[in-house]
Amino acid sequence: MRRQVLSESAFFPVAALLTFLFVSVPLLAQDRGRLHFRVSIDPALSTAPVSGRLIVFMTSDPKPHEILHPSFASGPNPMWIAAREVRDLAPGKPIDLDPDEIAYPQPLSEAPSGDYQIMALLDTDHTAAYNFFGGFSTEDLRSAVIEVKGVNPKQSAPVELKLTEHAGKAASIEPANNSQSIDFVSPSLSKFWGREIHMRGYVALPPGYANSPERYPTVYWTHGFGAHLENLTGVAARFENEMANGNLPPMIWVILDESCPGGTHEYVDSVNNGPWGKALTTELIPYLERSYRMDAKPSGRFLTGHSSGGWATLWLEVTYPKVFGGNWSTSPDPVDFRDFTNIDLTKDQNAYTRPDGKPTPLVRMGGNEVTNFEQLSREEVVMGDYGGQLASFEWVFSPRGADGRPMPMFDRQSGTIHRVVADYWLAHYDLSRLLTENAKQLAPQLRGKIHIIVGTADTFYLDGAVHLLQQAISPLGYNAKITYLEGRTHMDLYKGGLEERMAEQMYNTARPGNHWNPTVVPDPATQIAP
Repeated sequence: MRRQVLSESAFFPVAALLTFLFVSVPLLAQDRGRLHFRVSIDPALSTAPVSGRLIVFMTSDPKPHEILHPSFASGPNPMWIAAREVRDLAPGKPIDLDPDEIAYPQPLSEAPSGDYQIMALLDTDHTAAYNFFGGFSTEDLRSAVIEVKGVNPKQSAPVELKLTEHAGKAASIEPANNSQSIDFVSPSLSKFWGREIHMRGYVALPPGYANSPERYPTVYWTHGFGAHLENLTGVAARFENEMANGNLPPMIWVILDESCPGGTHEYVDSVNNGPWGKALTTELIPYLERSYRMDAKPSGRFLTGHSSGGWATLWLEVTYPKVFGGNWSTSPDPVDFRDFTNIDLTKDQNAYTRPDGKPTPLVRMGGNEVTNFEQLSREEVVMGDYGGQLASFEWVFSPRGADGRPMPMFDRQSGTIHRVVADYWLAHYDLSRLLTENAKQLAPQLRGKIHIIVGTADTFYLDGAVHLLQQAISPLGYNAKITYLEGRTHMDLYKGGLEERMAEQMYNTARPGNHWNPTVVPDPATQIAP
C-alpha cells in the first residue's frame, strides 16, 4: 500500500542529526489551564503574514530528535499531533492552538503527565500529509524541537513555540552525472486542469551513449508514495553508476515523478487527477522517443516501480498492453480489492473493524501488528485534507462528488464503507477483476509480460492481494511471473540484487540473442520467476 518507503535519513543527512541541539524550556507560570500552545513567527524569518495548517507534534520519547513527524509504529511513546488552519498569521503576533479540537491519537489534554519534546510546523503548501516522514517542504516554517519538563496536560501553562526556520532543506532538482531533466507540458492534462501541467522526471543514459549510434531498450521507473522530484536526482545517478559498473545492463532509464497535490496519481486516467496514463503513452513517450535513441517499440519498453509505483506500472501494462513489453512491479499497492490491506471491498461494511470486531491491521513489523487502519485514518485527518495515503487512493480511484472533490470510500468518523464508492473502485480499478473479466481480450496481449515480486512478510500485508490475483488469473492463460521472496518486507525487498535480476530479464527480453549477466552475481535468495 504505502510506497517505496523513504527513511528519515533520505530527507535529513546524518550530520544534521548529530548536530541536534536539545533545548529545554520551562513552562510559563501564568495562564494555567488545559494544555494549549502559543505559536508565533519570528519576524526575522518572515515579514509578511503567512497562512497554512498549523501542526504541533509532541512525544515523550526520551531520544533527542532533530525534527518531529508521524511514525507508522505507535509504540510506547506515541506521537501526539494537534492542528488548526490559520490565515494571515502576522510575524511576532502569537496565535493559540487548542490541541483538543483536531487531535491524534486523542485530545492532547488526555496525554499522560511527563517530559515531552514538542515542535510546531506551519504547513504553508498543505503537503505535510504526503511528506509523511518529515521531509517537509522548504516553504513550510517550523520551530526548534524543544523539551518541556513536567507537562501536566490537564493543568498547564501555555507552551510557547516560535517558528524560526524553514522546515525543509533546499534540494537540488538538477540531475547528477549525465542524467537529463524532463519538463514536458502535457496538452491533455493542461486541458483537463485549465492551466499548464508539467510532467517531470529524469533520463539516465547508458555509458557510451553520446558516441554510439545504437538504440537502447528503455525502462520506465516510477516511485512510491512520499517521494517527489527532489528525491529522484539520486535515483538517476544511481542507475548511471550501476550501468557504468556493469551491475545493470546498458539501457535508457526514464525516472518519472508521479507525485501530485492529491498524493500520487499512479498514472491512472482519473476523473479527479486527470488523464495521466493517456498523457504518458500518447504524449510523453512519443516526445522522449523523438529526443533519444530508444527502441521505440513495445519489445523495448519496460515498466518497473515499487509500492504505489508497483501498482502504477502493473496498471499501465494492463491498460496499455500494446505499448509496453512487460512490467516488473514490486510490492504493489493492492492488486485485488478483496484484500485492500485486509479489507474486502466486495462485502465488508466497515474499514476500521473486521467482521470479527477486531481492528483492521495495516502495518506489521517483526511479525507484530503495530498500526491499524483506523489509526492511520485519524492521523491523516489531523495532518490535513490533501496528500495522505488514504486520501491519495480516493483521488485516484473515487468518482467525483458534488463538491468537486473525490468521494470518500469510507466515513472518517465511523469507518463505514460507502458501498456506491467501493463498487466504483471495484468496477474501474480492481486489477484482478479487470484481468479476469477481460481475459479473452487481454490474455493474448499480456501473455508472459506480467511480473510481480513481493515479500511474504510485506509490511503492509500486500502479499495477500497478490495471492488472490494469482489464484484468479492462473487458469486464464496470462502466464504471469509471480515471485514471493520468503521473509522479505516492504523495506528490504531489494537487498541482495533484486534490481539486477529484474534488469537482466528486461534486457534479455529486448535482446534475446545478446544475453547479459551482472558483474556481481545476485544473492540466490533474490531468484525470481523466469
